[in-house]
Amino acid sequence: MRQHGKLEYGGHAAPQRTCVGCRVRTAKSELLRLVLVEDHVVPDLRGRLPGRGASLHPSLNCLELAERRRAFWRAFRVAGSLDVSRVRAHLEEDHEMSCRTPS
Repeated sequence: MRQHGKLEYGGHAAPQRTCVGCRVRTAKSELLRLVLVEDHVVPDLRGRLPGRGASLHPSLNCLELAERRRAFWRAFRVAGSLDVSRVRAHLEEDHEMSCRTPS
């Protein structure tokens, strides 16, 4: 039987989180932590920023799903508009780097 809050990952128990976009539970290490700074959703690359966090797969598809589902407003428990442009820029930059072929 699987333990609650843990996921067998490489033979070790790892914390798991749910992606706010696609709602799939996976290992915390595979997700990007996001935090709210004023009205901007920003990526927390080191996992050290204070405040309530939300997890997202590092893909533009999950970001679009989260925006469509209004998941950030629920995850951060705020009303009003949130700016996700920093997250989008980070994901697009990562996508460009992964698509480059070595010369």
